[in-house]
Amino acid sequence: MAETLRLSPAICAYPDDTYENLKIEVVLPGVEKENISFKVVEDGFYIRATKEGVEYVDSYAVCCPISPEKATATYSNGVLKVTVPYQQPFEKAMDVKIE
Repeated sequence: MAETLRLSPAICAYPDDTYENLKIEVVLPGVEKENISFKVVEDGFYIRATKEGVEYVDSYAVCCPISPEKATATYSNGVLKVTVPYQQPFEKAMDVKIE
């Protein structure tokens, strides 16, 4: 039985021109869209993608909180492109009752 080669995919993560969104590009040559799993949380993301004989898998931390529920993604020509807005300052701040 052939072994599966496990690799970290080539990743490029950077802010957009307005510094409002994190842009993530993942190079996955030869992988079909249905074989990609991409998960995002406030402080990082995880990618797992497979094709015959190869599994791309890794997790990454991000330095600034992002809003995972607002993430969007496209996949074309072996490149997964994800856009995730940064959280706005105090977006999830809670009011504290003062007695």
